[in-house]
Amino acid sequence: MTTSRLAIGLDIGGTKIAGAVVDERGTVVCELVEPTPAESDAASVTEVLLAMIERMRAEHDVLTIGVGAAGIVEWPAGRMLWAPNNAYRDWPVREQLEKATELPVTVDNDANVAALAEARLDEPYPNMVLVTVGTGIGGGLVLDGRIYRGPTGLGAELGHMILNPDGPRCGCGNHGCFEAYASGTALTRMGRDAAADDPDGLIARIGAADGEVTGHTVVKAVQQGDEVAQALFARLGRWLGVGIASLANIFEVDAVVVGGGLVETGELLLAPARAAAREFAYGPTARGVAPVVPATFGGDAGKIGAALLALDHI
Repeated sequence: MTTSRLAIGLDIGGTKIAGAVVDERGTVVCELVEPTPAESDAASVTEVLLAMIERMRAEHDVLTIGVGAAGIVEWPAGRMLWAPNNAYRDWPVREQLEKATELPVTVDNDANVAALAEARLDEPYPNMVLVTVGTGIGGGLVLDGRIYRGPTGLGAELGHMILNPDGPRCGCGNHGCFEAYASGTALTRMGRDAAADDPDGLIARIGAADGEVTGHTVVKAVQQGDEVAQALFARLGRWLGVGIASLANIFEVDAVVVGGGLVETGELLLAPARAAAREFAYGPTARGVAPVVPATFGGDAGKIGAALLALDHI
């Protein structure tokens, strides 16, 4: 019989909220998924979180709750200051959840907690950059086995380093961010441009059948062998590799791990990313080139890492 301590891990994304009961080894005991409320403000998201927590606590005896949330988190206060793709602002998540559940709560950025899971479990990487490619681009840094977040949690905003100041507008309001070039949102923009350029092309036809063109439209077109869609993925992957090269040039890491929903397309995204990461590596003969590997835990990393972080801080 197991006596392992259990925590609830919650991962708040732009489109869905994932929850799980997780043990100290990172094993998922049970899991739930709910769509992120359309208004995505603090009150509506809190309502969903509390309902999910109640359902999981009814079945399992948990000691603590960890939350990974998209956006800027004040550490260790657990206050969500701002998010580019969600409506919540200045939201005291930790305080509200502790009051409602009477359990200790730890709150961090979603990519930070995902990085912790990827660095600690399976093949450990004491020094690692995680780049999560989803609706936006998240990033997590683990240095000497610990999350690097800066003194108050405002560091490591990897998705918002500038690749091109004259580039497309990002959800954060700036122009030419890494996220504006290499995310699901970027793929949607490129797909819509392609559909407008060729109204009879496969991307436009799939988009019309589905009601609109999104990143998923481009993925479907790729799966049907569409050359235009393949070229968009090659462009997306190349920009991903440019960003990865910059990060690997700054930090000496054991690996760059790529996670998030889009990595499920596998080599379609990773092959051009690896090529660009090698092309733009600084001093590759002297420093080597950090391996670019797919995440082990995929979409589960956020909720697992949130739970592990909560257990660390109990």
